Amino acid sequence: VQLVESGGGLVQPGGSLRLSCAASGITFRFYDMSWYRQAPGKQRELVAAITNGGITNYGDSVKGRFTIARDNAKNTAYLQMNSLKPEDTAVYYCNSIRRELRADYWGQGTQVTVSS
Repeated sequence: VQLVESGGGLVQPGGSLRLSCAASGITFRFYDMSWYRQAPGKQRELVAAITNGGITNYGDSVKGRFTIARDNAKNTAYLQMNSLKPEDTAVYYCNSIRRELRADYWGQGTQVTVSS
């Protein structure tokens, strides 16, 4: 199983980035997908989640700015991040979970830095 994140980088405050998480080795359409982030010295926190049925959920700090989506044909989840703030700086991780199989997988993370 592999989850490969991409799309991170350096962006100015107010800018946008789109993260991608390409999955392999799983039957993607059955998995719930999430994005988490971890800033230095802080605990990992949920950013956004999308169920296998397309129901979405967001952390309070990103509501209205970030959008999670999935493309089951491409085995890929996305995180569109708009109006980025310096406090969004963190390593962003992709997670896939299928509770009935107790299957839980993580990507290696991608760095997002918001700075002028």
